[in-house]
Amino acid sequence: MADFDEELDASGLNCPLPILRAKKTLVGMESGKILHIIATDPGSVKDFEAFARQTGNELIESKEEGGKFLFLIKKS
Repeated sequence: MADFDEELDASGLNCPLPILRAKKTLVGMESGKILHIIATDPGSVKDFEAFARQTGNELIESKEEGGKFLFLIKKS
């Protein structure tokens, strides 16, 4: 797992809440900083791929670990 600057635990939240929380967190971050997101909603995998494409932020990593979905997004 790469280093990250902030962490967002969206466990237990269903779509679209993990995306909305991530969006809000990213707004307060500087460009180039990395946000680590923990989610439990399987739909979040496709959601974060689409989110990265639409916002221009970079999805560095997307993986599943022990029933949790982990994402690293670099703010553009």
